[in-house]
Amino acid sequence: MGVQCSTLIPCCVNSQVKASVVEIPDAENEDRSEVINSPIFREFTLEQLKNATSGFALENIVSEHGEKAPNVVFKGKLESQMRIAVKRFNRNAWPDSRQFLDEARSVGQLRNQRLANLLGCCCEGDERLLVAEYMPNETLAKHLFHWEAQPMKWAMRLRVVLHLAQALEYCTSKGRALYHDLNAYRILFDEDGNPRLSSFGLMKNSRDGKSYSTNLAFTPPEYLRTGRVTPESVIYSFGTLLLDLLSGKHIPPSHALDLIRDRNLQMLTDSCLEGQFSDDDGTELVRLASRCLQYEPRERPNPKSLVAALAPLQKETEVPSHVLMGIPNSASFASLSPLGEACSRKDLTAIHEVLENLGYKDDEGVTNELSFQMWTDQMQDTLNCKKRGDVAFQKKDFRSAIECYTQFIDAGTMVSPTVYARRSLCHLISDMPQEALNDAMQAQVISPVWHIASYLQSVALAGLGMENEAQAALKDGTTLESKRNGNGTSKQR
Repeated sequence: MGVQCSTLIPCCVNSQVKASVVEIPDAENEDRSEVINSPIFREFTLEQLKNATSGFALENIVSEHGEKAPNVVFKGKLESQMRIAVKRFNRNAWPDSRQFLDEARSVGQLRNQRLANLLGCCCEGDERLLVAEYMPNETLAKHLFHWEAQPMKWAMRLRVVLHLAQALEYCTSKGRALYHDLNAYRILFDEDGNPRLSSFGLMKNSRDGKSYSTNLAFTPPEYLRTGRVTPESVIYSFGTLLLDLLSGKHIPPSHALDLIRDRNLQMLTDSCLEGQFSDDDGTELVRLASRCLQYEPRERPNPKSLVAALAPLQKETEVPSHVLMGIPNSASFASLSPLGEACSRKDLTAIHEVLENLGYKDDEGVTNELSFQMWTDQMQDTLNCKKRGDVAFQKKDFRSAIECYTQFIDAGTMVSPTVYARRSLCHLISDMPQEALNDAMQAQVISPVWHIASYLQSVALAGLGMENEAQAALKDGTTLESKRNGNGTSKQR
């Protein structure tokens, strides 16, 4: 790219930028750094992690941590009910078990509320696994580039980059200044909608692929020359993230710098942000991005300077992140039953667990008027179909469960809202949200005030990209369940 600082912005502007990012004490960040309730780092057995992830089941694979094959991240739940993210490495990634353990223990000493902290690891035979806090509200890439309900607000974008700068500052202060392939997939959102930096990128590169993605347009120039990651390389990547947040899309840094030089900021700015910020604030963010993207590493600011520059730009600081993001937060889940919470988080594994434990209790009272002949002949075959479906459902053989439950339903000799609910979940897990919605609605036809039918409709609607309708269905389920429990007809499960 070879663009020098003087070619980007006038010399007088350069001096203003330097003045705006002077290194100042950040007492607030220093006080924040260690204030977090997180378990100490531990070593897990392979059996424990298999149990937590249902045997590394395909339905538990998540993309929240931005990992690509052959290194896969699974969501799971420990016996303590704590949710975790488990990264399972390619068998050739860490041939030296001692190096892996030392590196994991080192990263595992970090504890900060700006990080998705590393909780532990597993090193048995050829297996190399990392365990981190699970972040339920997806990635920056999802909310920025592939949003469904609403685009990310300017105030939230500023909060993201400040939190990220604070995470990098903390890691640097602890001797972990290197971060591999910093990008929008590495920034995750916790249960309260607060942005966190994935701790997986703090592990030194072994044979775990390249430190940067194959898209050379976004790779620090010195990495292309030497193949090595430096603290200054991380700042370059931070600059590309500033561009992402400003534009709402991937803009190659070289192209962005041309726009900055030509003062064509309108082409650089996300049209969804119109009217949300002043020209001065936009210009300040552009100036900071241009400094981070300098060709010469020594011209780039350090994390402490980034925090000092970004802190004064913050907007709506009293508004919680989950409100700015338009998502429920942990407090919203406090009054929900385990099923309601699982549906609000779209946690299909947890929904399966609740439905399995519930059994057919909620089918009580559903009348099935059948003749004696039907009981003696057709009913036995129909019940056998349901039993086979239940066995498949328990074993998480969801394709077989769909087939058996379909045979039971098509027989038409008996109605069961629970069968429809179970088939609805099987369809969700099989990535068939429309079929799941049809089943959840049919369950509600049979039992109009059954909260579980509304909850499953919420998950199916979210899968169809109908977020507003999904939230309404979740609210309906919560109301129905509250009335049910308030009348003493059922205990909260």
